[in-house]
Amino acid sequence: MGGFLLTASHNPGGPEGDFGLKFNTASGGQASEVLTDRIFQTSRSLSRYLTTDLGPLDFDRIGEQRHGELLLEIVDPVAGYADKMESLFDFARIRELFSGGFRMRFDAMHAVTGPYAQELFVRRLGAAPESVDNGVPLEDFGGGHPDPNPVDAADLVRLMDTEQAPDFAAASDGDGDRNMILGRGLMVSPGDSLAILAANAHLVPGYASGLAGVARSMPTSRAVDVVAERLGIPCFETPTGWRFFCNLLEAGKIDLCGEESFGTSSSHAREKDGLWAVLFWLNLLAVSGKDVPTLVADHWQEYGRHVYCRHDYFIADSKLGRDLFDGLEAAVGKLVGRSCGRAEICQSDIFSYHDPVDGSVSDHQGVRAVLSDGSRIVFRLSGTGTAGATLRIYLERFIPSGQNCTGAAAELTAELGRSARDIARLPDLAGLSRPSGII
Repeated sequence: MGGFLLTASHNPGGPEGDFGLKFNTASGGQASEVLTDRIFQTSRSLSRYLTTDLGPLDFDRIGEQRHGELLLEIVDPVAGYADKMESLFDFARIRELFSGGFRMRFDAMHAVTGPYAQELFVRRLGAAPESVDNGVPLEDFGGGHPDPNPVDAADLVRLMDTEQAPDFAAASDGDGDRNMILGRGLMVSPGDSLAILAANAHLVPGYASGLAGVARSMPTSRAVDVVAERLGIPCFETPTGWRFFCNLLEAGKIDLCGEESFGTSSSHAREKDGLWAVLFWLNLLAVSGKDVPTLVADHWQEYGRHVYCRHDYFIADSKLGRDLFDGLEAAVGKLVGRSCGRAEICQSDIFSYHDPVDGSVSDHQGVRAVLSDGSRIVFRLSGTGTAGATLRIYLERFIPSGQNCTGAAAELTAELGRSARDIARLPDLAGLSRPSGII
């Protein structure tokens, strides 16, 4: 049993756009590597396929329709999803928050979450209608790129730095699975967001009984690891790709999970869920009585701050990019003892994941270097096709609790970034002295 998803995540679909056909299993989760490989092997032996003309299909009428032997059921996904969210979160407390004058701004980026946001925030929770920006889904996303990050949602970030800023802001992406959380003058890093949700899950009805465990992708900051240790629950480190979380969710090993690319979710689904994350934050704000900057500052003071930043280096020659990364992997054993500013590398390896559920092994998932002060550098290569390659360098500087944790992430990790650049020999091998992008 399973279902097909027709999706274009951040870009318009169509012949000249980005279009994906995905297969999800009966649980709603992404197909595993084992199943995907079996499907591919079977496809190589197929000799024919059959088609039929069903005539016009009415996708606007809720209910069941018969077309020969095919039963077509049109459902209202907005109502079903909103009901599910109301079973997980304390809507009564969130309604009280809005009735007291609390202001929010949610940018749906002219993508799929607009109707969901109107139903949840405006109709069910009582937020002002102007709380939802760009709430009408458009085929071309209004000419924008619906990816909730400081670059593509720059207007929202700028708003939160002004005197007119609302109390809370958030954005979601084209297919509704990613999220960006902001308070006045502050964007919450994805790693911090996951850690704060885990540390305060007991305040949310759907998770008040405790968490079975948590998981993060390997490049994501280790902020949630510290929370898991305090709670006495497992914390799994997986390769990038939500299917690895799905195995853990299906086995009941985790309840919360997240990745550095603004994706967070829980055992209620088998995919990233941007609106779920926004509601979780609203629930915490309503129950704690604190604003976003205070919640984040309190968390840093209790657990320390894992300052996080990503440097992207675009390499036009894809072969050069591959050769550069191969050289980095080959030299991984020589990194221990190398100085990186105020600390030195005490551990380095090539990340390999052994799935505790299905026993599969995923090798060569990135190069990791852990520093003596608890900081970390991760190298991964992305996009090795004809259009070049991007070396992604993930920087994580740890500032222990009790020390001054304030400051912009880009500035606090700048020295670590220069060390990482030199470790990869980017100036020598690729002529690159500064990143092409910083997130």
